[in-house]
Amino acid sequence: MEADIEGLRAFFVTAEELHFGRAGARLFISQQALSKRIRRLEEALGVPLFERTTRAVELTEAGRRLLPHAHEAVSAFDRAVQAVRSADEPLRVDVYDERFTPLRMVRQVSERDSRVQIELSMRQGLSVALPALRRQEIDAAFGRVHDTPAPWPTELVHRLVHLEQLHAFVPEDHHLADRSVLRPSDLREAGIAMPDPAGATEWRGYLMRLAERFGVPLRFNAPAIGQRHLVEQFLAEKAAVGLGEMSIDATGSGPCPHPDRRADAAAAVVARLAPAQSPATAAGAAAAPAVTRAS
Repeated sequence: MEADIEGLRAFFVTAEELHFGRAGARLFISQQALSKRIRRLEEALGVPLFERTTRAVELTEAGRRLLPHAHEAVSAFDRAVQAVRSADEPLRVDVYDERFTPLRMVRQVSERDSRVQIELSMRQGLSVALPALRRQEIDAAFGRVHDTPAPWPTELVHRLVHLEQLHAFVPEDHHLADRSVLRPSDLREAGIAMPDPAGATEWRGYLMRLAERFGVPLRFNAPAIGQRHLVEQFLAEKAAVGLGEMSIDATGSGPCPHPDRRADAAAAVVARLAPAQSPATAAGAAAAPAVTRAS
């Protein structure tokens, strides 16, 4: 058995944290998986690297000697990976899903400059994309950076790039269908019904915070398989309201070309959901996608 780069990376991060839980969170692996990597490395080197007690984790003498070399090896490996990438290699971007704003933003960049090469992926959640970012399988991702399942990785940076207004979707015979603007407080009686975000824990967290902030009942249905299924769920609701971006085609047939387009008899009626204070409030009605890239 030989030492490998993943074992050295696991050792280096654990040595920084001196806590297996925090180290596993940074690496987006379980404590059990982290312990296995450390144990394999210790077996390969023939020495223990950590002293573990019920109260603390400390480096052994061998671990202290290894630490600067492990850091150098991991950094050198990461630099080598970057060095062999072709200069004209496409920018690998995760845009969450084809239904939402990030895809339109990336498309606009590509249309403005044809020299920009972009390779898209749609992992349907920043929480799902983060491990790929950390493994350098992608270069950037869009999503909400709050309520991810683990602490934010220190080697990744993020910034706000866009605020998107949410809209409410209801059937034509819904008692709120004649409203062009709704406030979150208007939903307290009807409630919100949404497809289960599944792996996108950051969006589940957003909806739960929104509902809690304004005292609105929230229910999750089965995950939506495509846009048509999403609209079918909206139409099936007799009281609760669905939330989404204006770009969602209320007929379920494809992208909506005009934001002010009237829905036909089979479509959902769309109303703008006004924020209670401003789009920047943490529990406001506007979603806040952010771009994340490996540093």
